[in-house]
Amino acid sequence: MTNRPDLPPEIARRRTFAIISHPDAGKTTLTEKFLLYGGAIQMAGQVRAKGEARRTRSDFMQMEKDRGISVSASAMSFDFEKYRFNLVDTPGHSDFSEDTYRTLTAVDAAVMVIDGAKGVESQTRKLFEVCRLRDLPILTFCNKMDRESRDTFDIIDEIQENLAIDVTPASWPIGVGREFIGCYDILRDKLELMDRADRNKVAESIQISGLDDPKLAEHVPAHLLEKFLEEIEMAKALLPKLDPEALLNGSMTPIWFGSAMNSFGVKELMDGLATYGPEPQIQSAQPRNIAPEETKVAGFVFKVQANMDPKHRDRVAFVRLASGHFERGMKLTHVRSKKQMAITNPVLFLAADRELAEEAWAGDIIGIPNHGQLRIGDTLTEGEAIRVSGIPSFAPELLQTCRAGDPMKAKHLEKALMQFAEEGAAKVFKPTFGSGFIVGVVGALQFEVLASRIELEYGLPVRFEASQFTSARWVAGPQAAVDKFVAANKQHIATDNDGDTVYLTRLQWDIDRVGRDYPDINLTATKEMMV
Repeated sequence: MTNRPDLPPEIARRRTFAIISHPDAGKTTLTEKFLLYGGAIQMAGQVRAKGEARRTRSDFMQMEKDRGISVSASAMSFDFEKYRFNLVDTPGHSDFSEDTYRTLTAVDAAVMVIDGAKGVESQTRKLFEVCRLRDLPILTFCNKMDRESRDTFDIIDEIQENLAIDVTPASWPIGVGREFIGCYDILRDKLELMDRADRNKVAESIQISGLDDPKLAEHVPAHLLEKFLEEIEMAKALLPKLDPEALLNGSMTPIWFGSAMNSFGVKELMDGLATYGPEPQIQSAQPRNIAPEETKVAGFVFKVQANMDPKHRDRVAFVRLASGHFERGMKLTHVRSKKQMAITNPVLFLAADRELAEEAWAGDIIGIPNHGQLRIGDTLTEGEAIRVSGIPSFAPELLQTCRAGDPMKAKHLEKALMQFAEEGAAKVFKPTFGSGFIVGVVGALQFEVLASRIELEYGLPVRFEASQFTSARWVAGPQAAVDKFVAANKQHIATDNDGDTVYLTRLQWDIDRVGRDYPDINLTATKEMMV
């Protein structure tokens, strides 16, 4: 127990979380069902459906609609019972992992979605490690139980072994694949039955008293009941009980089973998130941490999205509020430039739809339209010079040269690339020698996304060509040593979009040589955003 005061009720009812998973585990479909249960939409879209049913709310870019993948993290706020959910849907595709890493700095918990047939996949493992670094509480949803899936104990074992975390079942599936009829809700002693006919219908729920209740036999076929009772006895003997404390410190994850497409198991997961999920947490910052119950407003930018509305050249900064009660029209200090900003038209998101936010509380995510003043990692406060720390920027793993199809438009290209660099969609380096720009990304698919967005949003056809360089490192050290280093290695030096010095390398040998020849110089693969 701590001696911190209770949170104001308005803040205590906030639950801010991200949904993470490997691509295709059903994350966007689950997001849609959350919105359906929150009463935010009437009909849930699916990524792989036909016609109208295909229009998911959280994939708003043209490319996302064409390919059926999520490219960019999107935020949504909606009410569920007496709680306020702020949900961030992240891209599962590993080529967009940097966007996801940064998003995880802005949430208090994560919902990990696992495919019942495939178990823990590589991308899930990567994202999970990031949650570990931040001790984020994790709730697990095992999806696609209505298809042929693996043995329940196998799935639980795999999570425990791969992710080194205790798993406690919050529900238990009855039957599998075609025979899957529903789940037994362990936490509330209920039988939940799935309706396969109507996908947008809430499951039928039967209150039972204990596992020897005769009602079970009325609803569950005998052969399934026998297997289920045997499994649940084993589960109770072998697996730990839910410990809310262990869940909050990130050492235990409860697992729910269900099928997002059939709207099954989703409501139980939401109830679990409301009951056991964390309230808004303390945010780490320099020179002191920010507590959510503080009366003064503070928040930080974790994502910038350019041209969300193609008709306006707008840029929206996604801001996570860390403390206080924000009201529209407030003047906040932009800590990096020490200037005041009047925030007159902040927005709340429901994916691509937005409405003006008259007020927001710690834990909420609001969008602030601006013309490039706000960048990732910026902190906004009511005057105090606090800087939120721990928002990483990673060295790109792939580098290519970018040229405009029309040489007369080089100036326009520079502007477009700078916008994407501020958005965090790519790193843009300007070499000291030669013309053109070198663009660095984490995954190859990002080059296609950039080329298609530059053409769509700026009307500029561009081409990406192979570069002689394979990686980039930021240069740090005493100014005199840096100047000497730069003078001697001009053909390798570039500047990034913040004007910081970058050393472009062809081989690991280049990096080793610098370490040997220039002991004062430090080459780093990450840099804190906007110091």
